[in-house]
Amino acid sequence: MPRHLPIAALLALLASPVMAAGGDDADAGHALATARCGGCHAIDADGASPMTQAPPFRTLGQNYPVENLEEALAEGIFAGHPEMPDDPWSPEDIALLIAYLKTIQTR
Repeated sequence: MPRHLPIAALLALLASPVMAAGGDDADAGHALATARCGGCHAIDADGASPMTQAPPFRTLGQNYPVENLEEALAEGIFAGHPEMPDDPWSPEDIALLIAYLKTIQTR
């Protein structure tokens, strides 16, 4: 058996929790998007938004980096229609939502 195999196996074991955490963050971000945004926005990689004026989340990255939403979510998004909630998000929830948004962006 090659001597580097145990080291490679150890590195894979050490890396897996980090990779799983990123997936867990995206899953939690999807749950937040479903609960807080899914009534108006298409939150998945396909499908139409329930409210036609609400952009699908998968297209947000076409106009700007999704990380740019951090400040707006922290301060409360103010939109030109009454259906858009303007309550500020916690930093933890913002990070989870951004992690999810990064997984569904289309070019």
